[in-house]
Amino acid sequence: MVGAAPRRCAECGGYEYGGAPDCAACRELVDAVVEDEWRSFRSGWDAGEEEDVTLAAMVADEPDRHDWRVVDAALDRLVCSACGDRLSRGPAGCPPCDLAHGFRYAARETDRPGVPPGNEHAVRVNVSVVRRPHVTSANELLVRRLLLPALLVGFLPTTEEAQRLGALVRRSPPAERARRTEEAVEELLRHRRAG
Repeated sequence: MVGAAPRRCAECGGYEYGGAPDCAACRELVDAVVEDEWRSFRSGWDAGEEEDVTLAAMVADEPDRHDWRVVDAALDRLVCSACGDRLSRGPAGCPPCDLAHGFRYAARETDRPGVPPGNEHAVRVNVSVVRRPHVTSANELLVRRLLLPALLVGFLPTTEEAQRLGALVRRSPPAERARRTEEAVEELLRHRRAG
């Protein structure tokens, strides 16, 4: 995936991953970012699906010892004692979910080969926002989801580029926000490929 051009989603027409959470095909791809790593992790423990909850509880108890993708997948396998949702994915203000969400950031981030330093952190934050859309603003979700396909292929915006995207979203009329943001991301990618 690193170095490839983002591909269009047959279901929503946008770039793959970028249609989540509304596009089911893109949402499955975003979930696969963590699920694929979980399957690999579980097989390394020679464990089957029936041991998922036990293994997930162990990972959640020591997030700093595991990759963020494994931690996120582990939290998906645990049920919040307060709201009944997947741990860390419940409503904003749910104390156990908020606590688990905070602890997820203790997990390890290792940049993939061929990406600029910090790319994995950007992927992690954007995946987290897209998978928990109900706890963020519509503007932040828009930027995060539209930028995710570019991040996954190895792009990392500069601070200035990210700030310009944020400003563009804030000043765009609501009816044009998505289109203008998509065009701005396209321009960033074209500029980066040409440079």
